[in-house]
Amino acid sequence: MSQTAPKGLRLHIGLFGRRNVGKSSLLNAITRQQVAIVSHVAGTTTDPVEKPMELLPLGPVLFIDTAGVDDVGALGELRIARTRAVFDRTDLAILVAAGGEWGVFEAELLAALTAREIPMLVVMNKADQAQAPEALIAELTVKKIPLVHTAAINGEGIGALKQGIIEMTPADFLSSSAIVSDLVGPGETAVLVVPIDKEAPKGRLILPQVQTIRDLLDGDALCMVVKERELRHTLALLKSPPKLVVTDSQAFLKVAADVPPEVALTSFSILFSRNKGDLLTQVEGALAIDRLQPGDKVLMAEACAHHPIGEDIGRVKIPRWLTQFVGGPLEFTHVQGHDFPPDLHEYQLVIQCGSCMLNRREVLSRIIHCREAGVPITNYGLAISFSLGIFERALSPFPAALELVRSMAHGMPGGR
Repeated sequence: MSQTAPKGLRLHIGLFGRRNVGKSSLLNAITRQQVAIVSHVAGTTTDPVEKPMELLPLGPVLFIDTAGVDDVGALGELRIARTRAVFDRTDLAILVAAGGEWGVFEAELLAALTAREIPMLVVMNKADQAQAPEALIAELTVKKIPLVHTAAINGEGIGALKQGIIEMTPADFLSSSAIVSDLVGPGETAVLVVPIDKEAPKGRLILPQVQTIRDLLDGDALCMVVKERELRHTLALLKSPPKLVVTDSQAFLKVAADVPPEVALTSFSILFSRNKGDLLTQVEGALAIDRLQPGDKVLMAEACAHHPIGEDIGRVKIPRWLTQFVGGPLEFTHVQGHDFPPDLHEYQLVIQCGSCMLNRREVLSRIIHCREAGVPITNYGLAISFSLGIFERALSPFPAALELVRSMAHGMPGGR
């Protein structure tokens, strides 16, 4: 499980602090492996180092070791920027100081993590040399931030650190939200439409499809998986209509034509907009497509780092559908993985993929960045259904989203 659970389902634990305070040594002590290079030379860790593991009783987690925030020079500034970018995907932060020292760098980290409302604990490493100052202990006590003393070199305090991680884990991680099982109850049927095209992994289903199937089974629902060509025949075989049909977004038009209007319909991507991000904000972002003009800039953000081939959904199909909708060429910029521009002001719209490979905090962080920049953000499934004129049809399982659309876009043609 520890090696196979997708990163997006793991608790992301970031280690932050100055150079040479022992962040890498702590990571090695926690994991009981030589994951990160340890050296007395300051600045040994240059890029974030990720280590997936199983931390009982939490389950799968992802530790992220970062470069020191006191790095120097031009390269140091780049390393610090990479470290701060990790904030966006950190569910739980470990702020590491050492030898009883607490200064401006630690205070700034504490303030930055607090401002982002990231749960954290403070580790005073090298506690065999010096303990935390009394003033710091008092401050953290008032702020209800746990303090753990460790000496990573000999394993002292590692058990207490693990216990602190467990105690500070966000409640929403311990009670993860449903993908679809709250829409399809026990004994009810969901039909999942899964096209098999050039980009479908050989011998496997893509992650959102697998996770949706598992969520339905966990909820004691019935699940049927078909290709788009077999959907109409499948529906005819059922004695009673399914509670929900879920499709890959690129097959929206054909599936919408085959599914009776009284049956709720949506896509995997839209389900993950709700599960990983903020559905209502991204629904509102999709309405901004109606305001796009030829020449506007659109940022396409994809969590996967796959090599695009053929009719790639993010690089070919969505740009084509949006261009047809707008009636003129748009300027598209593509980013992948954890890359996301720090300045979004040049864009008129951001379109995020379903984000199955990202954790929820990173998706929510991107939404916050867009909101601060005044740039609307939506996701693949929402953008596709809007541009194809079946927006409300695709939102039929979500009454609050439908109400938002109708209140903001009353009188739009085409059933958007």
